[in-house]
Amino acid sequence: MDAQNIRRAIFFEKPDHIPMTFSINDACWHHYPNDWLLDLMSAHRLLFPDFERPEAPYTPAYGLVARKDAPYADNFGCLWKTTDDGITGTVVGHPLADWSAYAGFRMPDPAVCTGIGPIDWDAKAEQINEARARGRFTHGGLYHGHTFLRLSDLRGYQNLLFDMMDEEPLLSDLIEKLGRFNAYAVERYCRMGVDMMCYPEDLGMQAGPMISPALFRKYIMPSYERLMKPAFDKGIIVQVHSDGDIRQLVDGIVECGAQVINLQDLVNGIDWIAHRFKGKMCVELDIDRQHITVGGTPDQVDRLIRDEVRALSTPHGGLMMIYGLYPGTPMQNVEALMDAMEKYAG
Repeated sequence: MDAQNIRRAIFFEKPDHIPMTFSINDACWHHYPNDWLLDLMSAHRLLFPDFERPEAPYTPAYGLVARKDAPYADNFGCLWKTTDDGITGTVVGHPLADWSAYAGFRMPDPAVCTGIGPIDWDAKAEQINEARARGRFTHGGLYHGHTFLRLSDLRGYQNLLFDMMDEEPLLSDLIEKLGRFNAYAVERYCRMGVDMMCYPEDLGMQAGPMISPALFRKYIMPSYERLMKPAFDKGIIVQVHSDGDIRQLVDGIVECGAQVINLQDLVNGIDWIAHRFKGKMCVELDIDRQHITVGGTPDQVDRLIRDEVRALSTPHGGLMMIYGLYPGTPMQNVEALMDAMEKYAG
C-alpha cells in the first residue's frame, strides 16, 4: 500500500483515503472456489494493489505451524498441531511444563530462525528494499505471540500464571533470555529502516484479558518497553496488535510506546474505541469475524463498515481497517465486505 497515504493516516495529516487491508487466510484456497477469489481480488484494486493473478487452482505454501496431519516442533521445542491446512495450530506440547527441564534448555539462535522456522535476514532486507523502491509501506515485526504467548507455549498457560503469582525466580530468567532473543529481530529490522515495526500477540479473551493488568505491568510491560524503544527512537512507527478484549490493558500498551493500536471492533466495542482513541491515536480496526460478517446479511455487512467509519474516522485521519477472511464466511458477505471497504475508504 502507498507509504505516504498510510503515514498521513497514522499522523493525522489528511490521507487521500482510509488505508484498507483485506487478508485471505491460506485455508480459504481449499474452502472457496479459486477462480471466484481471484476474480474478487482482480476487481478490488484498492484492497489488492499489487495483485498479479496466479494460475488456478492456487495452492499456498502452508506455514510450518499450519499443516494438517503434520505436528511440528518449533525452534523452542513447542509442539504445534492444527486440524486444517492453513489454520495456525495450537501448542499441545510445552517443553518447560516442568521447571526441571530448564537446566538443559537453550534459546534458539535468532540469527537463523524466528522461533518457528528459519529466516534469511539478507533476503528479508532485499524484499524490504524492493518494496521501498516501489513506494510501498514497509513492515518489520516479531513473530505473533512473541512474549506472553511464547511464555505460555513454553510453560503452559496455567503454569505461567501460577509462576507469576508465586514470583518464580526462574521465570524472570526465562523472560530476560526471551527478551534478548526478540531484541535481535528488532535490531535487524531497525537497521533495515522499515516504516513500521509490528509487535503482535493476543492478550485478550472474549471478555477481559488473559492476564491481569497488575501481572501484565509487572512481567510483560518491561519487555514490551525494551523491545519498542529502539524502533521508537529511530522514528520507526510502533504498531501493537492483539485479539480479544484488551480494554483493561490498553493504557499499559500505549505507555510502552505504541503509536498504532490494532484491536478488534465488536469485542472491545466501537463506542469505547472511539471514546479512547478517536482523534488521539491511530486505530487499525480489526473488523468482526464472529457475528455480522459470518451470520448477517450483505446489507448488515455494508452497514457495519459504514457505521465504523463514521464512528472512528476524522477529516484528518487516524483510522485504518483490516479484515481477515477465514473459511465459513458466506460468499455473498465476502463480496459485500470488499465492496464496502472500497466504498467507504473515501
